[in-house]
Amino acid sequence: MMAGPHKFALIGFGEAGSILGEDLAAAGRAVVMYDILLDTPASREAMLEKARRAHVGAAPTFEEAVVGVQVVISAVTASSSADVAAKAAKSLRAGQVLLDINSVSPAKKLSNAALVEAAGADYVEAAVMAPVPPQRLRVPMLLGGKRASALAEDLRSVGMNTIALSEQIGVASAVKMCRSIVIKGLEALTVEAMVAARRFGAEREVLESLNGTFPSMGWTGQLPDYLVSRAAEHGRRRAAEMREVARTLEDVGVEPTMALATAARQDWLIDAMTSKGLSYSSLGSPFSWRDLADWLTKTG
Repeated sequence: MMAGPHKFALIGFGEAGSILGEDLAAAGRAVVMYDILLDTPASREAMLEKARRAHVGAAPTFEEAVVGVQVVISAVTASSSADVAAKAAKSLRAGQVLLDINSVSPAKKLSNAALVEAAGADYVEAAVMAPVPPQRLRVPMLLGGKRASALAEDLRSVGMNTIALSEQIGVASAVKMCRSIVIKGLEALTVEAMVAARRFGAEREVLESLNGTFPSMGWTGQLPDYLVSRAAEHGRRRAAEMREVARTLEDVGVEPTMALATAARQDWLIDAMTSKGLSYSSLGSPFSWRDLADWLTKTG
């Protein structure tokens, strides 16, 4: 008999959702997805093809996606997480669980939980503690909620790397939000410092100095390319997440100075790229922060 949940639904089939869906299907689980891009003729066929490649079924509606599944994974944008919870409250039944992996504030996770649990289903928050693509299904997740411990064990049986942190909703998200101040802040600092250093022709000296102070981080290796690439590829989404961080800090009386500055710099990079007709996919592989800085400096 197959251990752990055997039927999953992915709500949101972007980077994280599609990777988790593909790996769950490869692990022998029945997986179905629903994404709002299925509702738009211009994007529908591409999304259906993406699901086919992942060996994941595609449902025409949210309601049809969640029928009969044991675990519904919400993997949407921060601004859409409450909409998913509201729909789940109308569609899920006792015995089903909504696993909310979205990067939102503890307060929003609490309100999402209240909606779902009032309808009789279970709600578990997840804080995804690293980028999904490198580790895929094994990306570390901290879970919170009344069913966190049982679900963490169930999900480990299907190959996920889940740890139950607390029975209280919001603790796991607080860990993620506070960590993001440092991680996404470091990305924003690197964008700002390296673009300026490149314009002065001083990047080698700056990076060597940073490497001397923090020799184990890789400042003279791949670290700057990695940090800037994250902002260049996901800057808009990361800026939205940092505004969620700002709300998290405000909820506990901490002025979100650095969080809001990080959001502004992440947005700036995407705006600057757009003004030059650049997208992450157009920058080539392997990604080079120097090439991006040069493109941003060009006039015309």
